[in-house]
Amino acid sequence: MDQPQLATRTTLTSQTGLEDLIPDLTDDTISFAGGLPDPAQFPKQAISDSFQRVLANNGLDALQYHNAKGYLPLREQLAERLDQENYQVNADQILLTQGAQQGLDLVAKLLLNKGDHVIVEAPTYVGALAAFAAYEPHYHEIPLESDGMDLVQLNKVLLTQKIKIIYTVPNFQNPTGIVMSLAKRQQLIELANRYNVIILEDDPYHYLRFVGETLPSLKSLDTQGRVISLGSFSKILAPGLRIGWLLAAEPLLKQIRYLKDGADLESPTLTQQVISDYLLHNDFDAHLEVLRKDYLQKRNWMLAALKQYLPAGFSYTQPEGGFFLWLTGPADLNFEKLLREQIAPQEHLLYVPSTHLYASNSVLNSARISYATYDQATIDLGVSKLSQALAREVSHSRAQ
Repeated sequence: MDQPQLATRTTLTSQTGLEDLIPDLTDDTISFAGGLPDPAQFPKQAISDSFQRVLANNGLDALQYHNAKGYLPLREQLAERLDQENYQVNADQILLTQGAQQGLDLVAKLLLNKGDHVIVEAPTYVGALAAFAAYEPHYHEIPLESDGMDLVQLNKVLLTQKIKIIYTVPNFQNPTGIVMSLAKRQQLIELANRYNVIILEDDPYHYLRFVGETLPSLKSLDTQGRVISLGSFSKILAPGLRIGWLLAAEPLLKQIRYLKDGADLESPTLTQQVISDYLLHNDFDAHLEVLRKDYLQKRNWMLAALKQYLPAGFSYTQPEGGFFLWLTGPADLNFEKLLREQIAPQEHLLYVPSTHLYASNSVLNSARISYATYDQATIDLGVSKLSQALAREVSHSRAQ
C-alpha cells in the first residue's frame, strides 16, 4: 500500500532521542543512559503478596473497568502522605496516571496549541520535550544556575512573551541533579501569579534526597492554584507498575480527566489496588530509607570513579539526591558524535548526550550519566572505559 501522509507531529516526536534511553542492549553493554532504578531494590515478594491478596479478596472488581480519576483508597493514601508535607490537596485533587510521563502529555494536551510559548530549563528532561513536541510549541530556554533556573532571565522572557507553561524539575533536576533553592521556589510562584502562567512541577525524585534538607514543593507553596505537580511510583517502588499521580486544582483537574478518558479511560486498576495494598501492609518509609542509602552509595561510587579516572578539563555535578549527574567537557567536544561513532559501538557504553536535553539542540559538550542501576564494579568499569575514550578524544583534538 502507498505510504500514508503522516501528521507533522510524527516528525517532531521522532527526533527527540527519547527512544535511546532504554535501547536493546547487548550482554556486555553498560548503560548510564536511562533513569532505571536499582532492580535489587524492587520489593518483589511484597508486591507479589499484594497481587495475591488483591486477586483473592477483590479480584473481580480489580479486573473491571473503573473511572479515570483512579482507585479512591490509593488517592486517599497519597493525599494523607502529601498532607503531611503541606501540599494541601485532597483525594479529589489527585489523578492517577500511567507514570509521570502521561502527566506531561496530558498537561501539554490541555494547554498547548501550535506555536504557544513554553519555558523550559536548559538543559531539561528529554521526556518532557518528547511529550511537548507533538503539540508544536515555541520554546524559551532558561539557563540553570547552581540553585535552579536563572530567574532574571525568566523575568525578561515573561515581560515580553505570553507564556503558557513554565516546566521545571525542582528536585535533583533531570538531567543535572541541581536543586532549586527555597528562595527561588517562592520567587517562581510570585512570577507565575504576576504573569498568569501555569507551573508544571515534575517531581519524581522528591522522596530520594539522601543529603541535605528537604525543601517544600512548588505545589505546597502554590497560592492561586497555578501549579500542576507530577509524582511517580516508578522511581520509588517499581516502574513496571506504571502508576504515577497528577495534582491540580479542581477546574484544571476536571479538564485533564476528560483528556485522560479519551486517551486510555483509566490507568490499570489492578496495579493501583496492588500499590494500595502494598502501602497498607508494608512500612513504605522504611523502604524509602533503604533506597536513599542505596542511591547515596551508588552516587559515591560514581563520584569516586570520576575523580580517579576522568581526564583534566572535565567537570561534573555532585547531586544530593535523584539518579543523575551532569558531565561537562571542553567546549569543542561533541558527546553525541563521540557516542555514535566510538563509545557505543566500540566500548559498549551508553549515556545521554546534551544535544537532546536542550530544546534548541545547541549544546554538544555535556552528557547526563545515571548512577542508579549498577553495582560498584560495573560503575567503576563503565566510568573507566568512558574516561579512557574521553582522554583519547581530547588528545586527538589537541594534536590536530
